[in-house]
Amino acid sequence: MHITITGNLGSGKSTTCKILEAKYGFEIFSTGKVIRSIADEMGISVLEMNERMSKDPQYDHMIDDKTAAISRENPDKQLLFDSRLAWNFVEKSFKVFLSVDLQEAARRVYSDASRGDVETYKSVEDAAKQLQARADNENVRYEALYGIHYFDFSNYNLILDSSFLPPERVADALIGEARACDNWNGYGVTGRLLISPKRLGVETDVEVTFDHGYVYPMPVKVVADGDRFTIAEGAEYVKKAAEEGYAYVSASL
Repeated sequence: MHITITGNLGSGKSTTCKILEAKYGFEIFSTGKVIRSIADEMGISVLEMNERMSKDPQYDHMIDDKTAAISRENPDKQLLFDSRLAWNFVEKSFKVFLSVDLQEAARRVYSDASRGDVETYKSVEDAAKQLQARADNENVRYEALYGIHYFDFSNYNLILDSSFLPPERVADALIGEARACDNWNGYGVTGRLLISPKRLGVETDVEVTFDHGYVYPMPVKVVADGDRFTIAEGAEYVKKAAEEGYAYVSASL
């Protein structure tokens, strides 16, 4: 099984990938790892490779081609591609988009001391503004380079809300969905959205548990406005899901 994982900035992609590696035995291929592989093949340093990439877009395409080749040459391995655009280049993968509430993402990156001088924020509000600006810029860049719409959920098999669950639970839900897809050959099916009742404005004191499954059995309809979602149909199901401790409701747009 091959999984490609991308998503909003601050959604916990790298943390989720590390859990999938440790708990489920996946080998991670990040963009950085692919860049190192190409640099080794070219006999140059990673620093020189990065300098070339900043000046010539052909190196973006080299990374894309290498990512596709790694997947194609290892069809029977458990591979996980932690990359913004691997979903567009890996020929057969379970395509995952991790979605996160913008304010929650801002709180995460603002409090993450490991980001150091690479990312500096004055406040949570400043972090939110910068994250939104970066997302907008990336979307424009990807459309110009590849003609793709990064935030179009129909690109992905699974859109998984990571806003309010511990990363371990997010990883468990992700692998459950991936295995189900693999079992019934659902790689052509896209747009499955699993979203927390809390993100839809429904909160309770009930602790989330996976004892009865992680998805409430009745689907709902939502409306998306950027990173915000509101209930269009099925408010009673969202309420029951929260009251019964379900992590997610299955939603269609």
